[in-house]
Amino acid sequence: MPNFSLPDDVFVRAAKEFPTPFYLYDEAGIRNTARALNAAFAWAPHFREYFAVKALPNPRILEIFKQEGCGADCSSECELLLAEKTGFSGDEIMFSANAMPPAEFDHARRLNAIVNLDDISDIDLLANHGGISEEICVRFNPGGDFKLGNAIMGSPGDSKYGWTREQLPVGLKRLREMGAKRFALHAFLASNTTDPSYYPGLAGILFELGAALEKEVGMPLSFVNLSGGVGIPYKPDGVPADIAAVGEGVRKAYEKVFGDPAKATVGIKTELGRYMTGPHGWLVTKAVHEKKIHKDYIGVDACASNLMRPAMYGAYHHIHVCGKRDWPETETYDVTGCLCENNDKFAVDRKLPKVEMGDLLVIHDAGAHGFAMGYQYNGRLRSAEILYTQDDTFRMIRRAETPEDYFATLL
Repeated sequence: MPNFSLPDDVFVRAAKEFPTPFYLYDEAGIRNTARALNAAFAWAPHFREYFAVKALPNPRILEIFKQEGCGADCSSECELLLAEKTGFSGDEIMFSANAMPPAEFDHARRLNAIVNLDDISDIDLLANHGGISEEICVRFNPGGDFKLGNAIMGSPGDSKYGWTREQLPVGLKRLREMGAKRFALHAFLASNTTDPSYYPGLAGILFELGAALEKEVGMPLSFVNLSGGVGIPYKPDGVPADIAAVGEGVRKAYEKVFGDPAKATVGIKTELGRYMTGPHGWLVTKAVHEKKIHKDYIGVDACASNLMRPAMYGAYHHIHVCGKRDWPETETYDVTGCLCENNDKFAVDRKLPKVEMGDLLVIHDAGAHGFAMGYQYNGRLRSAEILYTQDDTFRMIRRAETPEDYFATLL
């Protein structure tokens, strides 16, 4: 079933208070997801989720995750600044970036963040920009295809990220000589999967690799970072990930290599983004135009500048017409924005109830990589972000852009 975790009354009340389009985020849903993840990995030594800031970079959202015991996964200086200003510091921050400007290493080291090195050449870069820390994480890329059984879940051989297996002992020995006392492993081998075997399969690879590298380089394994990859079911017939089953699968893989988690010392980290906030965000927009030519079109007051995933990836986002959830889907529409691009469509040939001008259309599962990927093409401005709080009120956590913002950087 589509994600109908909020009643239409919430969207209607929000639209009376704030002009469309806007993003609406459900605080209770976000907190419950964070708690379910923490419960699923409560068995794991030193477990911490580092929320992927790139998925939803808003300090009010980061505050929620900090209150729930999570850290921040950052991939740029601005994301470091955002985490810092929200109160994260030290090992509450994981800095993972690739081909980054050297100054970003300096910033991460000033914060005493955990640095995750993407390439063996980054050793010298880090040494000259902040210095080598006692605990250092490295990102592994096994190459080829990542398979579970006969299913290909990802193609790391085509990915720009990570070290090869051959580079790991060479680089880790050098890091040890330069002052590192503990190492950690990180890998991201599949994206947006709800298959409960993904994390356990990845964990097994990293656990065995870490145990082997301990012997090869003479340095203890501090933790394994399973990164992201656990996804959400965008389509109505999709099945959500069973995070409790995922956690149990990782536990079994852990015990196979390290034994009793209560006695072992290797920690577990995650860097989930989409799973944490994706289902708890909606883009709320209004029908403003209807066009009938070779097809029937409904134009809304949002566009791909607000949510580019359908235009960029052909991604599916469920859409419902507020107040008409149970109405028969008698019409077939392309739901479009107003950009001068033919791919500015939120849906193509989508069955919906009859849409009248002024109807609210709610675009689901937009809480991750939605607002964050916005842009200003055609002079279209990014929308407001609204938090639906646990006490049934609304809080604007980012105002909509204005023309003055658009011109502010011109000289």
